[in-house]
Amino acid sequence: MSGRLVRLVCTVAVAAQAVLVAAPATAAAEPDPAGQRPVAELLTDLQRLYREAERATETYNATEEKLKEQRARVARLDGELARVRLSLHDSRGAAGRLARQQYQSSTDISPYVRLLLARNPQQALDQGHVIGQLARDRAETVGRLTGTERKADELARKAREALDRQLTLTEKRKKQRDEVRDRLDDIEGLLAGLTPEQLTALADFEKKGIDEAQREIMSAPGAPGTSLEPSRAGDTALRYAVQQIGKPYEWGAEGPETYDCSGLTSRAWAKAGIPIPRTSQEQWAQLPHIPLTDLRPGDLVIYHPDATHVALYLGEGMIVHAPRTGERIEVAPLGSLPIRGAVRPEGARGTARATADNR
Repeated sequence: MSGRLVRLVCTVAVAAQAVLVAAPATAAAEPDPAGQRPVAELLTDLQRLYREAERATETYNATEEKLKEQRARVARLDGELARVRLSLHDSRGAAGRLARQQYQSSTDISPYVRLLLARNPQQALDQGHVIGQLARDRAETVGRLTGTERKADELARKAREALDRQLTLTEKRKKQRDEVRDRLDDIEGLLAGLTPEQLTALADFEKKGIDEAQREIMSAPGAPGTSLEPSRAGDTALRYAVQQIGKPYEWGAEGPETYDCSGLTSRAWAKAGIPIPRTSQEQWAQLPHIPLTDLRPGDLVIYHPDATHVALYLGEGMIVHAPRTGERIEVAPLGSLPIRGAVRPEGARGTARATADNR
C-alpha cells in the first residue's frame, strides 16, 4: 500500500469516526464536571471492564475453534465407522455364501474314493481343486471379517469419546458466553450511570492519554519506520481490512458484516492466502515475532500483557482494528493501547490452522 493511500485512508477514517479507544490513563486525575468520581478513576474502571470483556471474548473464541475441530473429528469418525460397518456387513455375507458353497459341495465319500468312482477322473480332480479353493477363500474372508470387527469396535469407541468431548466443549462454551455477556452488562451499567458531561470529559481525558502515548512511541529510538513497503500478501490483507472500516464490532464475530479484533485480522490474512490462528493470544504465540522498528503495513500489532487485542499495522504510526463493543472498525494511533509486541504472518505458513473455506 503506497504512502499516499495510507495518508488518504488515515485522513478519511479519522475524520469520519469519532469513537472512544481504550488507552492507558497517563494524564493527572481530573475531577468530572459534576464533582463526583474523578475522570481518571472512571476511565480506569471502564478500561478494566473492557479488558475483562475482551479477555473473556478471546477465551470464548478459543473454545469455539476447538469445538469446530471436534465437530469435524466426530463427523470424520462417524463417516469412517459407517464405511467399516458396511464393509463388515459385506464380509459377513461373503463368509456365509462361501460356507454354504463348501457345505453343498462336500460329501461323506473321501476324495480318493470319489476319484476312483468318477467317470471323468479329470473332472473329479478339478472339483476337488474348486472345493479346496473355496475353503481357502473362506479362511481369508473370516480373517478379514475378524479384523474388520476389531476396527469397527475401535472406531465406535473413538466416536463415543469424540462425542463426549464435543458435549464437554459445548457446555464450556456456554459458560464462557455467559461470562462475556456479564462483562458487557457491567460496561453498559457503568456507562448508563454517567451524564453527558461525564462522557464528554471521559472521551477528552482518554484522547489526551492516547496522544501522549503516541508521541512517546513515535519519538522513541525503537519507533516504527515509515519507509517499509508491505509484502504482496500483507498488502492484500491490509486492503481487505481497510474495506471493512465502519462495520460494527461484535464479540465472537468473524465477518463479513461484523468482527471482533482477531476475527478481523484472521479473516484479512486468510483472504491473502495465509490462514493464521483465530485468537489474538494464539496469533502472538504461534506467529513469528518482529521488532517494532521492522513493522511494515499488514503486520499484526498485539496489545496488553496477556495479548488480548490485535490490530493490523497501516503505516505511518497508524493501525486498523475492531476496537470494542459499541464501536466500529476504525483507523487509530498505534499507541491507542499498551503494546505487547508485533508479529508477521508470513513465514508461519503451515503452522496455523487452515480454514475450510479460505475465509
